[in-house]
Amino acid sequence: MKNPKNILITGAGGGLGSALSLAYAGQGISLFLTGRNEDRLADISAACRLKGAHVEMACIDVEDAGAMENFMREADKGKPLDLVIANAGISETLASGEANEVTKVFSTNLYGVLNTIHPAIPLMAKRRKGQIAIISSLASFRGLPSAPAYSASKAAVRFYGEALRGVVKADGIGVSVICPGFIKTPMTDINKFPMPMLMNAEKAARTIKRRLEANPARIAFPWPLYFLMNFTGFLPPALTDKLFSVLPKKGN
Repeated sequence: MKNPKNILITGAGGGLGSALSLAYAGQGISLFLTGRNEDRLADISAACRLKGAHVEMACIDVEDAGAMENFMREADKGKPLDLVIANAGISETLASGEANEVTKVFSTNLYGVLNTIHPAIPLMAKRRKGQIAIISSLASFRGLPSAPAYSASKAAVRFYGEALRGVVKADGIGVSVICPGFIKTPMTDINKFPMPMLMNAEKAARTIKRRLEANPARIAFPWPLYFLMNFTGFLPPALTDKLFSVLPKKGN
């Protein structure tokens, strides 16, 4: 969508979410920002206001379906939402992953996305206008031993978003799934393994903002890493198991 005016972004308190908030902030823009850390959320909200944006923030965990729906409905009453970016996400801290940790990753990355996009659909459908952007990952194309729960949860939202696009198109709603490579954020700062083509969050946000204007089904970057991850998805597991087994894992 070109020139969205009223934008909701989850996970806005840090990393890519903060960068996206600042990328969209400006005169005539209304931002509705959610996050779990109130101090960081307040800081990014203040920075966006300095750029001229109207900002409303709420310290909400995307796992809380009721709170997310209430916030979005209230936001939409005064400023009909043009663009909803389901950005909030986490990764496991250890490759092996304890059960509670894996459950938390899926709850945030999958159900958190569903709790974000589904309240928006009926609101946008009434106006027959709107766009939903779902942050997935290049890790969705092949499960990585360094982050199995993250890879699987991001694959789930990618498949769901790409299928949902065809469902809501008749209602005038666009759905774009965004698959970035490695972005320098607090989440990736803990990684002890090589991260090829690591990109800063500001550059990633600019890329996403620019390419969302065309309402594509998928935004994947950087393209060399996209090609590589897509290609590995076609290789037999017997080969990729050997390839990935030599790579370092989280915590190593």
